[in-house]
Amino acid sequence: MMDALRLQVISCTKCNLSKSRTNAVPGKGNHSAEIMFIGEAPGRNEDLQGEPFVGYAGKILSDALEYAGLSRDDVFITNVVKCRPPNNRVPLEEEKNSCLPYLTRELDIIKPKIICILGNTAYGSILGGNSITKDRGKIIKKNDQLYFLTIHPAAAIYTPDLKQVLKDDMKTLVETLEKVKKGNQVQSLS
Repeated sequence: MMDALRLQVISCTKCNLSKSRTNAVPGKGNHSAEIMFIGEAPGRNEDLQGEPFVGYAGKILSDALEYAGLSRDDVFITNVVKCRPPNNRVPLEEEKNSCLPYLTRELDIIKPKIICILGNTAYGSILGGNSITKDRGKIIKKNDQLYFLTIHPAAAIYTPDLKQVLKDDMKTLVETLEKVKKGNQVQSLS
């Protein structure tokens, strides 16, 4: 299933991003992951390699995962948009809408216990939120799905203090997953 979806993503021409990309970037990781990460869109390194979160922001994410006792092999990582927008601009509505069926299919295949939203663009796209800074570290429950909110790892490139914030959030995410697996209620914003 995921292989077929991957082929659909890499051959997609639904929007103009397909004309400027080097590679489309389908999600990657454990197909039975309990945690799925969703970011905004691929950056330059991701566009070149065709994999999500492989640049400096990806290194920051990997470090934060390790800090919390996880590895990239434990999780599934994807983006709202599967191709790099020119100059890393925020994806347009049309681009997000073109990629939505791919993201929906990834979610249907993975069936994560918790979806970790990385950054404001993903927060707005998926949950209609607008302040990841205010809401980070919190849980939202929508349509029987739990979402954990945190900063985008790229934010820590420009504000190095945020690396520890992300690491602490990853620990909270893992603790929340353990509560969910034990059947305990978790407090959510909604």
